[in-house]
Amino acid sequence: MDSQLVHSLQPIQSSFSPFSPPPYNSLTTATIPQAKKTPFHRIVSSASPPSKTKTQKQDDDYHATLKALNSKGRFPRKSLGQHYMLNGLVNEELVAAADVKEGDLVLEIGPGTGSLTNVLVNAGATVLAIEKDPYMAALVKERFASTNRVKVLQEDFTRCHIRSHMSLISETRSSVNAKSQNSKVVANIPFNISTDVVKQLLPMGDIFSEVVLLLQEEAALRLVDPSLRPSEYRPINIFVNFYSDPEYKFKVPRTNFFPQPKVDAAVVAFRLKQAPDYPRVSSTKSFFSMVNSAFNGKRKMLRKSLQHICPSTEIEAALSEVGFPATSRPEELALDDFVRLHNLILKE
Repeated sequence: MDSQLVHSLQPIQSSFSPFSPPPYNSLTTATIPQAKKTPFHRIVSSASPPSKTKTQKQDDDYHATLKALNSKGRFPRKSLGQHYMLNGLVNEELVAAADVKEGDLVLEIGPGTGSLTNVLVNAGATVLAIEKDPYMAALVKERFASTNRVKVLQEDFTRCHIRSHMSLISETRSSVNAKSQNSKVVANIPFNISTDVVKQLLPMGDIFSEVVLLLQEEAALRLVDPSLRPSEYRPINIFVNFYSDPEYKFKVPRTNFFPQPKVDAAVVAFRLKQAPDYPRVSSTKSFFSMVNSAFNGKRKMLRKSLQHICPSTEIEAALSEVGFPATSRPEELALDDFVRLHNLILKE
């Protein structure tokens, strides 16, 4: 879109700007103004940056950022699950949920336009931002070129070596009080990589103390709610509770994003466990292999789905000792039940 055309467009007359905090105190209970299906360049021309306050170290100029995207012909890519956050209040709440403080080292996945990155920096954090889109990575690098507290890596998060990157940036930090084990993850991630991100990060309790993610609301509820319907109970639920203590924080209506997704989002905080606090199993590999096998086959009884590990009679005996009938199915067992069953079957 030509920049002169952008300047010639008249602002949309509305009492609500998607770039400033809406007039409500609760993200979950108040009525959210409905977003209009407005072209990208119209949003750019009508937006106004948040006013500067005494406590704000650096203005987060959404208008300038989105205008820069528009001038470079950059639009959200559906294939990468890109949905840009338009509400600064959500970013503030996300950072508050992670309790980010001065000196923290924060990993951000998919910084997009850098709006959340900016809030993290203003909170005093050093940020390692990993962005798959080379154009967005370049934009964020340019935006934070004046500070040494933001390092941007143009990589696919699902394929990069997080441990080596975190170790390197920890060693080069100037603060002698910063420790990698107190590092955190704070991110508004593409919905289509949520499971991959969770599986990669949650076993890293030796590096991160907490992982706070903005996820699709349905996925967030499935990961956190212990009273799931049987059809929604999955191995990922066992995985999440094995490595962390998850907590649903708040809902983020879809109207806060551009382009507007078809679903609402929610913020979940995973407080990571340290290895000594993991459930006692001889091998996490064999444990999760058993859990995955247990869920193979719709509504299959455990004595059938696990009979490749040991005879059905032994499985029935183990179930009885754990306190379940021989006809039990995997959705009936919680994490502790699976741990006991695993240890009994493998004679641990």
